[in-house]
Amino acid sequence: MDFLSTPLRRKILFASLYASEGAPIGFLWWAFPTILRSEGVPLEDITALTSLLVLPWALKFLWAPAVDLLRFRWPLKRWILTSQFLMGITLLPLMATNPAEHMPLLVAFLLVHAIAAATQDVSIDALCIRVASRAERGSLNGWMQAGMLVSRSLLGGGSLLLVEQVGFRFIIILLVTVVWSSSLLLMLSKPSQESAPPASGSLQQFVGILRSAFSKRLTWLVLFFAVFSGAAFEAVGAVGGPFLVDRGFSTEQVGWFFLVPAVACMSAGALLGGTIADGRPRSSAVRCFLMFMSLCVLGLAAADLLGARGTILLIAVAVIYCAIGLFIASTYALYMDHTTPHLGATQFSAYMGATNACESWSGFVMGRLAGSVGYGVGFALLAGVSLLSLALLPFISDPRSDSLTQPARNG
Repeated sequence: MDFLSTPLRRKILFASLYASEGAPIGFLWWAFPTILRSEGVPLEDITALTSLLVLPWALKFLWAPAVDLLRFRWPLKRWILTSQFLMGITLLPLMATNPAEHMPLLVAFLLVHAIAAATQDVSIDALCIRVASRAERGSLNGWMQAGMLVSRSLLGGGSLLLVEQVGFRFIIILLVTVVWSSSLLLMLSKPSQESAPPASGSLQQFVGILRSAFSKRLTWLVLFFAVFSGAAFEAVGAVGGPFLVDRGFSTEQVGWFFLVPAVACMSAGALLGGTIADGRPRSSAVRCFLMFMSLCVLGLAAADLLGARGTILLIAVAVIYCAIGLFIASTYALYMDHTTPHLGATQFSAYMGATNACESWSGFVMGRLAGSVGYGVGFALLAGVSLLSLALLPFISDPRSDSLTQPARNG
């Protein structure tokens, strides 16, 4: 069965591919920080570790050109399968380590894993840009986010609930299983062969296309927007688990929250946001969702500063995750709209690298702010950064036609 042949099958395939990304992210960025915090590890050390693991994602644009340039000889399908294999292999050695006692060894393996995972992400996004029309990119991004979030919750919140019963080794086995699960669907898919490059000058042509894309003012405006617009929700995501622990919630309660309410809200937001973004001007949808998301984070900051506890905080965080889904699905579709097909890996990975850079710097800053001036003030300051990025949107116009991003059934 060719999972690239129809819109519905594409949704199933890309949702499963993103699920293979979400599982390790859920454990490393949701469950792991919460476990470390519950064991007394300083918040500054936790955020420093997660920020370090984000760096390969922020720097993936450095090797993304190889994916575009070599896809004639090593198609996108092979890039994805190879990356998934390496992701699983680099996780297996962690079965023999104790996270709290072998941090340097753990970091070494996870950095290699992160490089492979970032390369997989580059290849998946490039394939999506090539096979999907502009009219379906919003909803397709919603499905991808939903797939990522389901596995992220199962290995994020679910890990917190299971680790005491089944042990760390079983969690790693489950991680590897999820990472490799989408490989079968991809192997069953049959992307058409890449058109052969000219006998000579293929590198020169690629460099010319690359230079043209990155000499445009619009490209840089999108990059700057990606670096700063997500600061509000990245701040919440970076310290969400530790924040709830510090506000009196148990590890089990935090696990249940990330397992069900958080993923349900964010998935619903992504599916709704993607659909809305396909039905109206993309930049208009992004603007509305960015304002809503930032105001939600400001609401959480106000609630924390006023001393709110218990259910009120959980509701506030849940609403934020819904807003995150709305914003991400529409924004990623906007980035795809402004990506040249021949630079599907390079240009889009630059945009996504900018969002990962936002995650890295905002998580690092939020960790320091939380330790010095408190969570509430930190949330408010980074929400202000997101609101300031609204000034860039009037200069990021929607493409007048589909010519910039005309899909091609290549892989």
